[in-house]
Amino acid sequence: MKGFAMKKIGETGWVEKEKPKAGPLDAIVKPLAIAPCTSDVHTVWEGAIGERKDLILGHEAVGIVDEVGSLVKNIKVGDRVIVPAITPDWGSDAAQRGFSSQTGTPLGGWKFSNDKDGVFGEYFHVNEADFNLAILPDTMTPEVGCMITDMLSTGFMGAENAKIPLGGSVAVLGIGAVGLSAIAGAKLLGAGRIFAVGTRPVSVNVAKEYGATDIISYKDGSTSDQIVEATDGEGVDAVIVAGGGPDILIDAVNSARAGSVISNINYFGQGDTLPIPRIGWGFGMADKNFATGLCPGGRTRMERLADLVTHGRIDPDLLITHRFKGLDKIEEGLLLMKDKPRDLIKPIITIEY
Repeated sequence: MKGFAMKKIGETGWVEKEKPKAGPLDAIVKPLAIAPCTSDVHTVWEGAIGERKDLILGHEAVGIVDEVGSLVKNIKVGDRVIVPAITPDWGSDAAQRGFSSQTGTPLGGWKFSNDKDGVFGEYFHVNEADFNLAILPDTMTPEVGCMITDMLSTGFMGAENAKIPLGGSVAVLGIGAVGLSAIAGAKLLGAGRIFAVGTRPVSVNVAKEYGATDIISYKDGSTSDQIVEATDGEGVDAVIVAGGGPDILIDAVNSARAGSVISNINYFGQGDTLPIPRIGWGFGMADKNFATGLCPGGRTRMERLADLVTHGRIDPDLLITHRFKGLDKIEEGLLLMKDKPRDLIKPIITIEY
């Protein structure tokens, strides 16, 4: 089989590998829709997780099951499945304690394109298929299903972790696909005023569609100053950090009010430390609290997100701005995520058999 891989830090290309084999609990899947992610960019061009050699990239996919292990009960060959970006080991201590994305090691549920080959190949392996694969609803396209696997799951987690009070105010810093999903999640959870921080017109339009009430442009001055001024000097009840470099945390802390939660879903790909503004944080005593987390995975999470889509609570198709056909278009899609043209939110590649 062939796959599109990180050959080393800063270099990508096609590789030939043996088709993966399914263990008793596992499945082998062929992709129907795949999406490059900014995380792939951090991994390859920033070396965020260290050197990787000929590691097939990608962690967002909907596929068709090609093979199942002898002990798999609920998934069968030919099923169209939503494949979560995070595929935990469900018998692990971390999973049993309620932190399934952290199985084994920090971020241990992140297997695709981290510690094993990802989904940008003709076939890919899924561990614990009964617990890590969800059936794609008949009414849902593979493209929409692919947006569930990471973008919706991560963005909604950002809103869930922010502990937004009913009618509370929220600032979402960064309105790429994950930040836009966080806006939609904040609205679903009952947020009142939602500030969306970003400038790209295509993202601003979707932010408004998903529930943003105010658009903040960093080109108009300090983000935190604008948010504090708009809230009569108070700041917001919750901040969701969904993009930006390390200094975005300064804006996050300075935008938050006492009793707030700053929920980070941003992948910081560089540096050994991250800044917190001492005064804005009340010298460490301002009742401004941090929450972090890795995209939730697993079958039940995917099924619940699929229900939100099926019943009209959110339209993930609005996140897709660039569409390609054929496995050979992966590189083009990935470079779009690297270069971030102003008309981009999310590219997707579909494969027909």
